[in-house]
Amino acid sequence: MRDAPPPGLEKAWRANWPQLRSLEATVRLGGVGRAARALHLAQPTVSTQLKELAASLGVVLFEPQGRGLAPTAVAEQLATAVRDMAARWQQFEEDAAALQGLRQGRLRIAAVTTTEYFLPDLLGPFARQYPGIRIELAVENRSAVVARLERGDDELAAMMRPPTHLPLARWPFLENPLVLIAPLDHPLAARRRLRLQDLVDEPLVVRETGSGTRAVLEEALAERGIAWPPRMALGSNEAVKHAVRAGLGLAVLSRHTLAADPASEGLVVLPVAGFPLKRQWVLVWRQDRALSLPARTLLDDLRQRLGVRARPA
Repeated sequence: MRDAPPPGLEKAWRANWPQLRSLEATVRLGGVGRAARALHLAQPTVSTQLKELAASLGVVLFEPQGRGLAPTAVAEQLATAVRDMAARWQQFEEDAAALQGLRQGRLRIAAVTTTEYFLPDLLGPFARQYPGIRIELAVENRSAVVARLERGDDELAAMMRPPTHLPLARWPFLENPLVLIAPLDHPLAARRRLRLQDLVDEPLVVRETGSGTRAVLEEALAERGIAWPPRMALGSNEAVKHAVRAGLGLAVLSRHTLAADPASEGLVVLPVAGFPLKRQWVLVWRQDRALSLPARTLLDDLRQRLGVRARPA
């Protein structure tokens, strides 16, 4: 019967949004105190909301663990449901605004650090066409971007190596060649052909653990049975380039991190057999969550400009 409410709706009314928001923040941040600070509430207020929520639903949401509390499986599931509700509400607001002829909304994107060399250029035309859409771009290393995808912090993510444990749609949209670089005055810079084995006595500079670029290099070395332990690990592409330029070692970086003429930066791309390592930049999004109007509009815009279709993971 159309007059009957949707199943579960009456039970849903037992909870209110402040209670659900406190529950989600407590689960996500790992404690009542942290949730209270993030929500700008007094800690007793959050504690009371959680107790009232548990009582109204007739479930146990948290159990003692050490000196604190640990969320139960029910609390974890409820927190996920709250995030889904928030995402759907945001999409409703943006779609409703679009129906009224408005171009406004928010678009949250996570991106690995190397994309900062080209992603703003790709987003620029979209931002100019839709000035009312606020773009929030979080630039992190791969491990942090994967964590953001797991939590559902962002609608889209740009990366080289998407995780396989999440239900993701993916769109390879740009080539990402990884090259081996040396300082311009390095003795090997004059060589016309090199083997990777010829370089293992040279010091190696790499990105930090969790970097996609480092992971690809480690995979390539393992596939070739080559041991080349790094001398130094640094947290950014620019730091790696500075170290190479200073003569601290060789490095593998995305070609996107270099100037059109690497010599202008005091660097040279070495002609190593098997290089560049050919990879692709990929845009991904959760298949189990609906995309907002701004996210769908951006994907359509990029497809038209880049001409590549998306495909499921």
